[in-house]
Amino acid sequence: MIKTGQQMNQKQSQQQRLSPQQIQYIKLLQLPTIALEQRIKEELEENPVLEEAEQDDSLEEFDESDWEAEEDTQDELEPVDQNEEVDWEEFMNNTEYEGENYSGGSGYAGGGGDQTWRDLPNPYHESLLEELEQQVSLLNFDDEQKLIANQILGSLDQDGYFRREIEAVVDNIAFNEGTLTNKEEVEKVRKEIQRLDPIGIASRDLRDCLLVQLEMLGDKSEGREIAIEMLRDYWALFEKKHFKKLKKKLDVDDEQLKSAFDYIKGLDPKPGGGGNAVDDTQNYIEPDFEVYYQPAGPNKNGQEEEGDFVIQLNNSNVPPLRISPRYKEMWDDLKKKKKKSKQNKETKNFIKSKIESAQWFIDSIRQRQNTLMNTMQTIVALQENFFKHGEGLKPMILKDIAERVNLDISTISRVVNGKYVQTHFGVFELKYFFSEGLETVDGEEVSSREVKNAVQEIVDNENKQKPLSDQAIADKLQEQGYKVARRTVSKYREKLSIPVARLRKQIC
Repeated sequence: MIKTGQQMNQKQSQQQRLSPQQIQYIKLLQLPTIALEQRIKEELEENPVLEEAEQDDSLEEFDESDWEAEEDTQDELEPVDQNEEVDWEEFMNNTEYEGENYSGGSGYAGGGGDQTWRDLPNPYHESLLEELEQQVSLLNFDDEQKLIANQILGSLDQDGYFRREIEAVVDNIAFNEGTLTNKEEVEKVRKEIQRLDPIGIASRDLRDCLLVQLEMLGDKSEGREIAIEMLRDYWALFEKKHFKKLKKKLDVDDEQLKSAFDYIKGLDPKPGGGGNAVDDTQNYIEPDFEVYYQPAGPNKNGQEEEGDFVIQLNNSNVPPLRISPRYKEMWDDLKKKKKKSKQNKETKNFIKSKIESAQWFIDSIRQRQNTLMNTMQTIVALQENFFKHGEGLKPMILKDIAERVNLDISTISRVVNGKYVQTHFGVFELKYFFSEGLETVDGEEVSSREVKNAVQEIVDNENKQKPLSDQAIADKLQEQGYKVARRTVSKYREKLSIPVARLRKQIC
């Protein structure tokens, strides 16, 4: 029998939801240093209660007895919470934090950084787009050609290529500027831009980019002429490195073909520099940490003692924050007013809400500092050999860190994502230190990154006339003690951006 009636049931369940403070902390945690600086500036602009403190500011302490609860009989506005009072002693004495380089942790030496340059702005560098716009302004373009040039420059990708459809440029200029043009005129302007510095900018594809660079060389040597003919007429054979077919088509010997390839090797396949064609300063990296090992030196018996790691959290451009004492005075003035009014209550609620917001923000930054430092200290503790000698990376996954600092894996993932550390051996992204383990022939566990380095070394030293296959590389790794299958070699080779054996073949 089918029941057609309505039923009402009760169901009890538990749900975990993040508070606004936790959400704010998570968002701040995943920000790198440069983005955090911008976020603090935004908060300072939005919240008048929050202000930048001087490094040597000493805050006046206030007696909690001065802030007894008031009786307020007006109910026009809902309070921020059930307690309308502000614990000024807590706010004034527990909100300021250190904005300088933060260091700490047991077993590690700490030190502050030189803040002399903290307030100096970063030097200005012209972007590639600005440089190109200046060069275009020197060309003898009419108004229509200038509109086309602006469209082309604004459509360059990160490698400096112009891959937009020509018809789209024509339509866009007609629709937005009310100017009719045609594909031939757009192509004419594009070819003019191609010959600006860097040569090859605004090319349609790699073939187009390499050809214009060869044409602009002005060299009349045989190798250049062969290279131009090869790219223009036999691009498919060139891509696949079919040397025998190329020699037959071009009617050249090994030496002549090698000369042509040498010309091409000297060209720039990415005239945009691999960065952002609009703003090439966006790839600037400011390390979030500095980690150095300081040897202790020999003791009285001449034996080398264990040194210390110096771990610093870079907050050089992050100002110390506090809650403004002026708002205590404003609150005091409101309490002295005998006449209760709706406006006074609105002002009190506004001040209280802004103070709580500022407190949450400062606490979140302080918690962010502690989490970052705890994570970095744990990474250093597990990878001591690397931070001492620059090698010997051990297998390590996010779970290893999460268990030691008693945090969720997702939190550790936010910490390491986009964060960098400065060491004696260079700047590394924190993700660099995480890799899975592989077992050697002797049963020892090694980092997969170590195996990748071994693959790279084998490829670098192979016979370029007869490159090794993935199986041959796996066999050589077996000889070195690594138990690696052919499919694993293929995976590592792709991650290292190493082409297949056929495409690695060269003319020696």
